[in-house]
Amino acid sequence: MTTSIILDCDPGHDDMMAILLAAAHPNIDLLGITTVSGNGSLDKVTYNAQRICALAGLTIPIGKGANDPLAGKASAAPTIHGASALDGAPLPEPTYDLSELNAVELIAKLVAESPVPVTLVPTGPMTNIAQFLMAHPELHSKIEHIAFMGGSVTRGNWTPYAEFNIWADPEAADVVLRSGIRTTMVGLNVSHMALATPEVLDRLLALDTDLARTVVDLLKFFAHTYDTVFGMPDPPLHDPIPVAAVIDPAVMTTALLPVSIELNGDLTRGATVVDVHGITGRDANVHVALDLDVDYFWNLIVDSIRDLG
Repeated sequence: MTTSIILDCDPGHDDMMAILLAAAHPNIDLLGITTVSGNGSLDKVTYNAQRICALAGLTIPIGKGANDPLAGKASAAPTIHGASALDGAPLPEPTYDLSELNAVELIAKLVAESPVPVTLVPTGPMTNIAQFLMAHPELHSKIEHIAFMGGSVTRGNWTPYAEFNIWADPEAADVVLRSGIRTTMVGLNVSHMALATPEVLDRLLALDTDLARTVVDLLKFFAHTYDTVFGMPDPPLHDPIPVAAVIDPAVMTTALLPVSIELNGDLTRGATVVDVHGITGRDANVHVALDLDVDYFWNLIVDSIRDLG
């Protein structure tokens, strides 16, 4: 069965892989791509989305979204993704223009015009998604699912307890989790299982295509920065996992749990508070990823690069 999705992202090395997986797999109808500042400035990540589409020969509508979070100012992650937010290999120039619609307008148009309910897949800060939900309550019934990469059941990666995407706009994440729409969270506890090991890179190189070689060069840069910053020589590929879960939920194990976003803590702002043991008595509101079929996941990734190559 084909699922219609809109991918909201901040490319970013792992966002690149999410785009390629969503575009390649026959179970996904990628209606559009929207961008949000996160891994780099809005201009940089939007340009990267265009260049990724050029690299893979894609012509998917791209809507430029929010530069700043709902509260405060934007941050970026140049220590991880480099000055361009996608360092490591030359990429082609864009082959088509951005949509005349901004991200929220494009999401609303695609959702309203879709003959079937649409799944939203945010893999960066969820500012665009929150703004869409607040601006268009009449379209909530046409959202099948929101599957996002962000948060963690355990520890963070940007502060001790906050993962970057949620930390960058916790108010937006709070809007999404309170929306009442079916929501799935893929956090660091699972994404750190999806490591781009030398064996994985060898599988990609064995495809012997220009796309595969470019992807490997980019992932090698990603590996270097992860090793430098976190002491992880094999980088985790966070963002394609919610796409993979839309393709086939069997790729990961989830549990329906109460999840809240910490908005105020001096040391914990942006943390995802996952009530695994039901201590708070709050209603379960999020399907939380707890385990990943790593071999299946990497088969999906390698097959997508092969099919696009």
